[in-house]
Amino acid sequence: MSETTVPVTHTAASAAAPVIAESSTPRGRRARIALRTLQVVLALFYVIASALPKLIAHPSAVEGFDRMGWGSAGMYTIGVLELAGGIALLIPVLQSVAAVALSALMVGAFVVQLTYFDGENAATPLILIVPLALIAWARRRHNADLLRLVRRRA
Repeated sequence: MSETTVPVTHTAASAAAPVIAESSTPRGRRARIALRTLQVVLALFYVIASALPKLIAHPSAVEGFDRMGWGSAGMYTIGVLELAGGIALLIPVLQSVAAVALSALMVGAFVVQLTYFDGENAATPLILIVPLALIAWARRRHNADLLRLVRRRA
């Protein structure tokens, strides 16, 4: 009997198991590597391309935040949030929460792009939300681990 004619049975437990996080098949391994690579690329983007110009007060960042009326305090605050989110994307217990937090920050960036900059780069935050949502979903099991850690320390 060929492999294609063998009936496949699914149990409720196997249907609910996340393929990316648990599978030991070659496909699952490739998916884990791809997801981890995506996390590293996004972390580098947030730390180097997004947070760093704000934290070193690059003239383009200063100009943008002055135009919004947020000044240096707003610029440094957003820079620190992006830096923390980028680093947290690489810490297993914080990955899902970091992706959700950065998604919320991107929603704010989208609104800011529409209101202060006439939608000039409004697509960028929306595009970044897609991989962040994927990371948040794929790494969601870490939320229970984080909750246990927080409860243990409280």
